[in-house]
Amino acid sequence: MKIALFPGSFDPVTKAHVDILKRSISLFDKVIVGIGLNSNKASFLEPETRKKMLEAVFAYEPKVEVMTYEGLTVDFCKTIHAKYMIRGIRTVSDFEYEKAIAQMNHALVPDIESIFIVSKPGYSSISSTIVRDILRNHGDVSQFIPKEAQAFLHK
Repeated sequence: MKIALFPGSFDPVTKAHVDILKRSISLFDKVIVGIGLNSNKASFLEPETRKKMLEAVFAYEPKVEVMTYEGLTVDFCKTIHAKYMIRGIRTVSDFEYEKAIAQMNHALVPDIESIFIVSKPGYSSISSTIVRDILRNHGDVSQFIPKEAQAFLHK
């Protein structure tokens, strides 16, 4: 069984995340969306809210499962038997950053491959960081967030 991990903070999930995941589903038997919990980073949404949000967005897709994890992403890959890690690339700087992480991950666990999926041009400017800034300032993020996720932002 080909299992992939799509790791991230998903704080909140954006249409760009959804696009990358939808485009990767056909490549694998199962894709686990891994919500990485970073205790050094103040999150906007609680982990359980992010998990419920992602489950609502992908409720129609039986090949997608949502989980939270702490620690090294490669260790989580081993725990869930994922041999692939999906990463979205929006810009050249994303590529440089993700390449360095992929090389370090490969040094730690050589049998886990990083799969880069380049975002569609219309999504390349969307980031969770920018969406959080808009939310904090009470702006309208509906064009950046999947409709299934919007209800979780107003609770």
